[in-house]
Amino acid sequence: MDQEINTKKIQEFIDRVDSMKKQEKLDLSSDQDLSIAIMNLVSIEEHFFFSGGKTNNNQYYDLIKEVREMRKELLKKIVKDSPDGSEKWCISKHLLAGSMRLMEVGTKAIGQEKKQEAYDLFNKAYQLYSLFWGLNMDLIDTGQIKNIDEGAMNIHDKKPSGFLGKMGELVKKAINCCWE
Repeated sequence: MDQEINTKKIQEFIDRVDSMKKQEKLDLSSDQDLSIAIMNLVSIEEHFFFSGGKTNNNQYYDLIKEVREMRKELLKKIVKDSPDGSEKWCISKHLLAGSMRLMEVGTKAIGQEKKQEAYDLFNKAYQLYSLFWGLNMDLIDTGQIKNIDEGAMNIHDKKPSGFLGKMGELVKKAINCCWE
């Protein structure tokens, strides 16, 4: 019964997304590109922080403000206002940042011929990215995020399970970057 309800909700969501695409109210391809740009801006903020610390050059710290303002402006295009205020905003930013970092580490692992480790990191990055979209497409609320089962991120899992696994499958069905 629970599976039947989840399947019904997933199909309702996919139908809603398809309808919005047909009405040209939704451009997920552009939003996906924007989310990747935001990930990179977060990464630039981090880089300026570490460069300032390594070089003792405060000019790097000064640049953080400019990049942060740009990131905030762009994030507003995806993260809409919510009843819980800044929680959705902050969670969204950290989901993108975590996803980007895992992609970076996975890419380094590929270069070191550690393919299985890389694949695991890429899967985790995608799970976080899926969670970002689930949150910002109003599929989930922040109360659900707090209840994610720890087993969903276990390194020994062959296929994501639990809440993150379901969210990843939903995002795969609803968002296809090749649709123009």
